[in-house]
Amino acid sequence: MEIADYIVADDQTLVSRVLEGDDCAFEYLFNRYRDAISRLFLQRLGASSSSPADADDLLQETLIKVYVNLHRYSPRYTFGQWLYTIARNTFIDYVRRRQEDMPLDDRFFAPVSSAPTPEESVINLQQRTQIEHYLSLLTPRYRRLFELRFYEECSYEEIAVKLNLPLGTVKTGIHRLREQMCRLITEGENR
Repeated sequence: MEIADYIVADDQTLVSRVLEGDDCAFEYLFNRYRDAISRLFLQRLGASSSSPADADDLLQETLIKVYVNLHRYSPRYTFGQWLYTIARNTFIDYVRRRQEDMPLDDRFFAPVSSAPTPEESVINLQQRTQIEHYLSLLTPRYRRLFELRFYEECSYEEIAVKLNLPLGTVKTGIHRLREQMCRLITEGENR
């Protein structure tokens, strides 16, 4: 596709292109919502001095979750609704990890999950293959952090205990892991 085609393509077309292996389409798709999601995180985090850094971490985590789970997206919902649901859930997880009592808006609805169709199973396998490829480019340490954080959905504290590492080391490692995975996903095979 030409750059202009990506720009004018609707979300459904870009999702289909990503599921076919076009990582450039994912970059354009996610960039459409990047600023709005970032503002959402900043607004909910308040005016604390760490808000921009936390919002960036949450945005990166959302990017990875969207990419890893794109095969689960259902066209019954707009892509924006689905993406915001993931962002909302990422924020809820963040709040739970921090044990803060922050009000959450109930405007977002999670899609009802159902058993995958055979086509979804094939797409899932393709997506998993891409993720495995990207993981193979990481060091074993970062691969393990990825598995614990995104596959097993462990909290930072749980990862620190499992790997016998200081909490700060785990947080730094996951931050660097997110940056590397985001770079791999958005750059795709252009590396």
